[in-house]
Amino acid sequence: MLHTLPKVIRRKKRLGRGIGSRGAKSGRGMKGQRSRAGSRIRAGFEGGQTPLYLRLPKARGSKRRLSAPKTRTTEVTLKNLKIFADNDIVGPGQLFGRGLIRKRYERVKLIGNDTLAMKLTIRVHRVTKGARAQVEQAGGKIELIEARGQKAVTKK
Repeated sequence: MLHTLPKVIRRKKRLGRGIGSRGAKSGRGMKGQRSRAGSRIRAGFEGGQTPLYLRLPKARGSKRRLSAPKTRTTEVTLKNLKIFADNDIVGPGQLFGRGLIRKRYERVKLIGNDTLAMKLTIRVHRVTKGARAQVEQAGGKIELIEARGQKAVTKK
């Protein structure tokens, strides 16, 4: 019964094992660099000719453009803050711990799209006017963070 099943696994072609089975040149053509054993040509190599990436003109000011990393700002809504308890201090570390932001040192912007019933101290990088009004109306306060590198420093 098993011998009647179709063959699923294909055998690898045996190259260079005599004249009868792709023997002499093993599918590599006649002579040249790629026909030799152990030939590996790195990407972008053009046989000694100056490669394309060196022939093209360099962009002016490219070093300056590439040096500064882009900072991402993640928006957190007032609706998301309902998972915290009353009188909690909420900052990027707590938001990261609860899964509201992806990275601990991302810039955080608070957006007001809902009412807030709890008194919270919220530490974020940016805040909308509506969100600030809702937090202060609930008795909480907002502390803005100034990001320097990867450390968060509270502004006075």
